[in-house]
Formats: sequence, C-alpha cells, structure tokens
Amino acid sequence: MATLRSRIASRAPVPAGTGTRSDGGGKQYWRKIMFSCAFCLAFFAVVLWSFGSRTKDVMDVLGPGSLRVTTWNIAAINNNPFEYWISSDDPSYESTMTAVQNFIKSPGQNDVTVGTIITSKLLAEMRRGMKAHNIPEVDAAIREFKTNYKNRRIISDFLKDKSIGSKRLVSMPDRVTNTLELKGGIMVYRPTVINCYTGPLPNISTWWKAWSRFMFAESLGEEKGGVSLLLPINRSKYPALSVEEEKMSIALQAIILAIFDATLVYMMEHTSKDHWEALRTGICQRLNLNKVPRTLDILRNTYKDSEIIFLQEVSSKFVEKAKNDRYFPSEYDIFTPDKMNPKRDQNSVIMVRRRYFNTAVVEEVTSVVQSSMGDENVPVSDGDIFALRIENWMKQSFLLVSFHGDTNGLATIPVFRAVHKAIFSMNPRPKLIFGLDANTHEVSTKKKQGFSEFVLDLKDKGIGTCWGQQLDPRNRTTFNARTYLQPQLNKAVEKEETHTKGDRNPKDFILFFNSEFESWGTTKDNTGEQKYIEDMVFPTMSFPSDHAILSTYLIPK
Repeated sequence: MATLRSRIASRAPVPAGTGTRSDGGGKQYWRKIMFSCAFCLAFFAVVLWSFGSRTKDVMDVLGPGSLRVTTWNIAAINNNPFEYWISSDDPSYESTMTAVQNFIKSPGQNDVTVGTIITSKLLAEMRRGMKAHNIPEVDAAIREFKTNYKNRRIISDFLKDKSIGSKRLVSMPDRVTNTLELKGGIMVYRPTVINCYTGPLPNISTWWKAWSRFMFAESLGEEKGGVSLLLPINRSKYPALSVEEEKMSIALQAIILAIFDATLVYMMEHTSKDHWEALRTGICQRLNLNKVPRTLDILRNTYKDSEIIFLQEVSSKFVEKAKNDRYFPSEYDIFTPDKMNPKRDQNSVIMVRRRYFNTAVVEEVTSVVQSSMGDENVPVSDGDIFALRIENWMKQSFLLVSFHGDTNGLATIPVFRAVHKAIFSMNPRPKLIFGLDANTHEVSTKKKQGFSEFVLDLKDKGIGTCWGQQLDPRNRTTFNARTYLQPQLNKAVEKEETHTKGDRNPKDFILFFNSEFESWGTTKDNTGEQKYIEDMVFPTMSFPSDHAILSTYLIPK
C-alpha cells in the first residue's frame, strides 16, 4: 500500500529543465536555469495555496474517500466574565485582576467583619423578603448568621473558608440565579460582580437596592424573585452539611449568597473602583455575549471544509443558532442526541457534510454504546455520548462518535472500550471516527485519568490518533486557570502560578482504526486562525473556549 507521502509525490509534475548546459551557450543555459527556478517556485506556491485553502485539488492529491475531520469542546465561557484568567489586550485587565488577587492575599485593615457589610437593617429586610416567599427555616438561618457568620472577617474567615465550597452554599445558589434567559430571549442578571449585569454597582448601598429587588420582587417568568429559584441542598450528596444546615439550606443559601456578592462589591470598590465595571462590560460584549456568534464564525470560516465536525458541551442555544445560520444549513446536517440533557445543557453534537455523507441513511446508536458498558458505574450523563451510524455516497458505513469526558477523565477508558465493543457487534462493521474531549491528564493520579494509560489502551486495540504514533503527554490542548473572582476560591490560581497549577493537559483526540485510515496535516488551534500559541492561557478575547480545536485529514488505506 502506497504511503501518503508517495501518493502526493506520484501526483506531482516534474519541473521542466534539468540544469544541464546545452549547446546554445551560457545565455541559454542560464535562461533554462531561471525558467526552472521560476516554475518550481510557482508550482510550490500553488501547492501551498491549495493546502491552505483546501480546494478540490487538495482532495484529489489525498485520494478518493479522504476527508477532513475537526473536533472541538466549545464550552468554558459561562456567565462569569472574570472566572478564568484570559489573554486580553486591555491593560486594565491584568491590573484589575492582580489588584483583586493581592487584596485577597493581604487584605489588611480592609478585612472587615461580615456584619459591617451585611448590617442589621439589611438582614431584617432579607428576613421579611424570605418570609414573604414562605421560605422554610428563615429564623433558624438568621440565628446561624448571627452565631456563625456575623463576626467573621470577609476575606480570611469567609471567602477563604473551604467548608463553604464543600457545602455548595455559594456555588449552588449562584448557578441557578446568576443569569436567566426568559421567554423571548430576555436576559436577566442577578446584581453581582461575576456576570454581565449592566446596572452600576459602585458600593454596597446601590448593590443592595438592586439585589433585594431581584431576589424578592422581580418577575422572572413564572417565578417572582430569585429566592424562589433556590433549591434544597441534600446532605446525602454533600455530607459536609450538618443536619441543621440541610433543613435551613434554602434560607442559608440566600444569606451566604448575599454575603458573597456584597464582599465582591466591597472588594472592587477598594481595588479598582474607577474602571472595573467598564472592563467587565468590554469582556462581556466581546467574549460572553459573543460566544455563540464567535464560535460559529470560527467554524464557518476556518473549518468550513470539514466533512465531519465533532462538538462537545454544546448548548441548545448554539444548536438553534447553527441550524439557522446563513452557511451551515446549506452544507451540513446537524445531529443531536435523542436524549439531550436540558438541565446541564451540555451535549455532544455531530455535524456532517452532505457532499460526503448520505444523510438520508443515518441511525443513532448511542444506546448500543451505552449498553456495551454493562453494569459498570461510569460517570456519564445524557448528552455526553453521541453515536451515529451513517453511510457516505460510496455506500461505506461509518460509526461517528462525539464524547465529552467527566472532569477527571475517569469515564474515558470505559466509554472507549464500550465503543470498541459496540462496533464489533455491528454487521457489517462500520469504519470508526471518534472525536472526543477525553479529559486525560499529563500526570496520572488515583482520581485523574492519565494520558499514557489511555494511549496504551488505544494501541492495544489497534486505534490510531490524529497525533500519529509518537504521542507526547506534553502536547497540550488546554491551558486555563481560575481567578479569585468566582465562587470556589479553593480552585483559584495566582497569575504567577498559571503554568504550574493551571489546567495544562493533553485532553483532545481524533481516533480511528490504524487498519482503516492514516492521518495527515493535524493542527491544533487556540486562536480561531488554525494556529496554536504555546504558553498562552485561553479563552482569549477572540477565542471563546478553554479547549483547542483539533483538525486532521483522514486518508483511507
């Protein structure tokens, strides 16, 4: 079987002129030399242009049945513009985030008590608001505040208290109230530093007026007031909670969330009062609010010639926008799982190009993969695995799989083995192409799936990757780190430690059987321009994900 290199070489025309001096003398000799050089330069320019723009001629060179495959976990940017360290061209970004970091590390006399910012007057108003909503155990939660929180220092005793994180007393209520999309696409934001709220928050007084109105009076679709959205926290799932805290969990969440939001406003007032709100507005407009349009723009312009696009952690909003996009509906069919997860709204999706695939002959076989896992307790949810069986126009059968692994990657090997088992149960056996965010880690631990162990399992089953045979655990596809402006301070990383403590790992793959395909021209991209800048944290202001895009050409054997 000819290799890819020999296939390309066999199609290359031989430049005219050999450089041998003719009988015509020196002038004719140099004229031939110059002509040959010019022809070679023109030829290689055409070849490079062809591969850069990926015209039909490129696929002619790669051979019939060849296809370009792209995979991308498009998540990461959520409702908080400050959650991750980003690469920004705004000089006020680093100064603001560094000031916040230094404030939390050494607050000095600004480390006031909780009772200083959540005064008796505010607490009484909060009590009346919760009582009006019939929240259970309000008085018990008020007593807990006075006994256990009022005299704490806002930074050293409150924000840095890891037990608040393990009890989910901030992250849980933040998740359900941070940003709400009502009917008609109307966006409503809890008045806080860590979302795209548009009103001014210069001080505690202004913040409280807006916050109390949102939590207790504002109409939020079928609900009235953000407090009505809070859910009980179960001790069975979060055992750090005491029995009493579980009983009062809704009222306690409201109080702890108020302390958290007030602390952030106080901190911004004392570190970057003059510019933090303008900075937030700029990030929200370019990154958070522009996430879906920018993601579609990258796929539409840089990866529009892909035959397959695997996507992970896709929201229903993205799917809707893609299906109504000016480009994709005319070129691609966009397939989603029958069992999407509406609550998490993070689903694996597969886009296939109609000029390569016969989308009339397609069948979802996700259930076949899931049943192949047997009774094994694998940490996967609806929407994480999506498997399609489809034919191309040459009537060749394919199994296409898109998968998003759990945070620690512990589901990746069991899911891969289930895919491997499932494909051998199919008759005729289809060709496998598998795009995934494996969440594998450079260094293996008891709680995190290592890159090397996963690669060994792939090799044992004859699976190739877009990275070829020499797999390097330092070939990273993520580089991100949380800041101090988010609910889980135990996960915060100082700016100077992003390289050592950030998430820099080799997480993403395109897989196939070595006996069926060889890959060529693999790229990874953290710019949206088919380029990867090493040692740059991302997301950036122009790249809206914390995972790089992988793309490769697969050539049938």
